[in-house]
Amino acid sequence: MNADILDLREFYASSLGMAAERAVAAGLMPMWREIRAERLLGLGYALPYLDRFAGDCERALAFMPATQGAVNWPLGSASRTALVDLEELPLSDASIDRVLMVHALEFAENPLDMLAECWRVLAPGGRIVLVVPNRRGVWARFEHTPFGSGRPWSRGQLMQLLREALFTPSAWSDALLFPPFRRRSLIALGPTLERTGRRLWPIFSGVILIEATKQVYRGLPVASARRERQRILKPMLIPQGAGAHRRETLDHS
Repeated sequence: MNADILDLREFYASSLGMAAERAVAAGLMPMWREIRAERLLGLGYALPYLDRFAGDCERALAFMPATQGAVNWPLGSASRTALVDLEELPLSDASIDRVLMVHALEFAENPLDMLAECWRVLAPGGRIVLVVPNRRGVWARFEHTPFGSGRPWSRGQLMQLLREALFTPSAWSDALLFPPFRRRSLIALGPTLERTGRRLWPIFSGVILIEATKQVYRGLPVASARRERQRILKPMLIPQGAGAHRRETLDHS
């Protein structure tokens, strides 16, 4: 089950949430390349990070799971958010250049299907960036942050999952190397502990950040092929039962 949109928004408005966003953004910086002529898709609850990185791309969208809820983004202009099924994205094939997934994979009922759908909408050579709670990290053990909900992952598990989905991992990073303090006076120590943790205990980071590239050549899994056939045989513009009614008419004529 996904985190609730109100809880996510409240967390990122808090002192701890703002400190966490700065730490994760700093972890993303080494692997983030400018995409001025490309299209960026944020999946899950990526709004705090889209606010930082969406300015250097041609177009950015924010898709949020129906079980989580959605809010308008960006503020003060036409909304670019949508409430979707993350395993059935309302996008055409190869229409996106980069996907940023935050607060999504750990809540997925079928992570492989979710990544397969990302593969479908990514252009050849497109990249996906995952921000996922670390199984070994302290943040996964406390429920007063969204990183303590859902299923945490290890590096080995993420590597295997991405390869099964026909992605090639290309870069790693870590973030949230300070404990999820509740007291504001201790949160102020976060930047110092973050820098220290990168050198001394990166294996215990709160989140793992990984970038992977879409492999251009892949076979179509049986489940995906079956879903594609269903889309062809049942167009959305034809009401259920219309085909059966037409057959009955032909039989009587």
